[in-house]
Amino acid sequence: EDLEQLDLAGQLHDIGKIGIPDEILRKPGPLTPEEFRVVKEHPEIGYQILKPLFEERPGLESGSDINVLEVILHHHERFDGTGYPSGLKGEEIPLGSRILLVADAYEAMTSDRPYRKALPLKRAIEEIRRNAGTQFDPQIAELFIWMCSKGKI
Repeated sequence: EDLEQLDLAGQLHDIGKIGIPDEILRKPGPLTPEEFRVVKEHPEIGYQILKPLFEERPGLESGSDINVLEVILHHHERFDGTGYPSGLKGEEIPLGSRILLVADAYEAMTSDRPYRKALPLKRAIEEIRRNAGTQFDPQIAELFIWMCSKGKI
């Protein structure tokens, strides 16, 4: 059931981007500090969009240690405490959010974006390794890299 909840969080984690102007999301160059401030609102927007749905259907959470709403809210928290929206650090960050952060970063790095081409898989893995302990939970990063080396991702 935890995997199902994490899968659901993974599918819904960026729903808050619906509240971010397209011209910011599709901007081909670097974001201004103000544009980045706006983008950083998307986890909270997503949380607010989904909260009524989960309150109406509390069974969506039963039997699982994964709280989908909390995973979505905190999926940009960094292991060193410099993430957003709450500046959580280490194990203060929900486990599901720490897992989703690695998966989301890998997907972002290996996909074409308006501002850059996709990175080669090897380079994306190097970035995850380099940021283990700062951006990423080092144990989750290590497991992710191991899974990549075994062809499981």
